[in-house]
Amino acid sequence: MEDAMRVKISEAFNPSTLEVYNDSHKHAHHKAMQGSTSRETHFRVVITSEAFKSKMQPARHRMVYALLKDEMAQEGGIHALQLKTRTPEEEERQKQREEAERGEPVNA
Repeated sequence: MEDAMRVKISEAFNPSTLEVYNDSHKHAHHKAMQGSTSRETHFRVVITSEAFKSKMQPARHRMVYALLKDEMAQEGGIHALQLKTRTPEEEERQKQREEAERGEPVNA
């Protein structure tokens, strides 16, 4: 599942950053997961892409949900998907804020 997600997201959004975290092990004990044989049900995904320019977060998330609709619909597929979607400019601003908070010099 994780590999399929990476391929689909990479092909559709050509991301400059793609981080996929499989958090399924943290949720295996939940009642909804009892009887599930899948070890790939809960994911956190960070995507930085030009494709998100001029789109608000809900529209960005709908783009990703539409792309992964089959994986979310299948039995034992994606049960939970946490998304962080941003443009390269948003990612750069975030990095600069984090550097400033740590007291590191900011490249201007």
